[in-house]
Amino acid sequence: MSEIADAPAPTGPLSRIDYSERIPNNVNLAQDRRLQRALESWQPKFLDWWTTLGPSIPTQDVYLRTAIAVGRDGWAHFDRVPMEQYRWGIFLAEQDPDRQIAFGAHKGEKAWQEVPGEYRADLRRLIVIQGDTEPASVEQQRHLGRTAPSLYDMRNLFQVNVEEGRHLWAMVYLLHAYFGRDGREEAEELLRRNSGDYDSPRILGAFNEETTDWLSFFMFTYFTDRDGKYQLGTLKESAFDPLSRTCQFMLKEEAHHMFVGTTGVQRTVQRTAELMKQHDTDDIWEYGGIPLGVIQKYLNFQYAVSLDLFGAETSSNAAAYFTGGLKGRWMETRRKDDHVLSGLTTEVPVVDEGRLGTRTVPLLTALNLDLRNEYAADCATGVKRWNTELEKAGVDARLYLPHEGFNRRVGAFSGHTIAPDGMFVESVEDFLPSADDRARVAELMVPHYDTGDFAGWIAPPPFGINDLPVEFDYVRF
Repeated sequence: MSEIADAPAPTGPLSRIDYSERIPNNVNLAQDRRLQRALESWQPKFLDWWTTLGPSIPTQDVYLRTAIAVGRDGWAHFDRVPMEQYRWGIFLAEQDPDRQIAFGAHKGEKAWQEVPGEYRADLRRLIVIQGDTEPASVEQQRHLGRTAPSLYDMRNLFQVNVEEGRHLWAMVYLLHAYFGRDGREEAEELLRRNSGDYDSPRILGAFNEETTDWLSFFMFTYFTDRDGKYQLGTLKESAFDPLSRTCQFMLKEEAHHMFVGTTGVQRTVQRTAELMKQHDTDDIWEYGGIPLGVIQKYLNFQYAVSLDLFGAETSSNAAAYFTGGLKGRWMETRRKDDHVLSGLTTEVPVVDEGRLGTRTVPLLTALNLDLRNEYAADCATGVKRWNTELEKAGVDARLYLPHEGFNRRVGAFSGHTIAPDGMFVESVEDFLPSADDRARVAELMVPHYDTGDFAGWIAPPPFGINDLPVEFDYVRF
């Protein structure tokens, strides 16, 4: 089992990048002096943001993967890198000159290489929202290095952080290159908003929540980064070809973030199960483990806030984005319909007089729910994987995804108190991490910085990074 899968072979000629360039790229930045000057002007502001709100623990260097080209031998270049010298580059997947728009009113037309005037504001808004999430998660996670359960895990945290920074660069490139002064101003704002800031918070609610500890981080990278995967998947279908190609490349890196979450929770559950069997009790706090009930509460919270990121079940904006060709559906070209959605309907959930029900709406208006359902099915696969650890250990209890209406603040279930089993209750507080739960988890978050050493609440991984041993010094101070 390897952390990094082989990158797909490029569909066009390989763009070789000089790694010594200040901004590695495959967008001919050296030939566009105006754009180069704009990005080089933005770079010091980005570095200042990274220094102020990026990882707070000082390091000498970290064993990181850096993208230096889009091809097989450039996508995953591993080396020891001082993080402040990381090469945040700009990469788009290779262009298909024959690509056609696959859905909506423009289905069958050639993909756009420039922004059509009538879609300028909507496309800019979509890019800004996506771009805003990237630095937000770095800000949420900035202090986690100080309580890392191992050098292996600290390295994975930093890999996620630098790639979120590169994804910000990807969106900023699009804003600078295609949206003129408005785009430049939006790029500045991406660094002015801060996660959880009272006066200038991040745009989406989940990215203003505090990442309190490493279990919270693993749940975030499993559930919330998985939302990112699905949002990028819809933008990958966009008729605006530079956005589509940008998201294709970002999805390669997003896979690692979800790997961190999947395996992080799995290793936590594995250790919890071991302690439960060893001491014949569910209450394993005194033995240095996180009880399974607390893990479930963390899962409940992160899944619910991540579902809110998909928006309301019905949305005229989503319909307009689809019809205009700006955002498609997940795996659009594999869908067995007309890709225009003429006359198609679907059921959406409603809450009516204290009862759960459904109503029929045009499918075109329910695309947020369509994407959310794809996401939920994907999330369930990870939960099965975690339950396998419980089964192997001989533990009868199982983790589960809560009902889609649990603890929701957006959409049909907003304002209703629905338990994880789908029943209406007076309060959902008992199903969420309490202040005491988070405090007791925090007590376990003691840093382990010796090579090959792991905290007692999490199992070591079976394999290291890039075929290196688990005991490798992935981070040097």
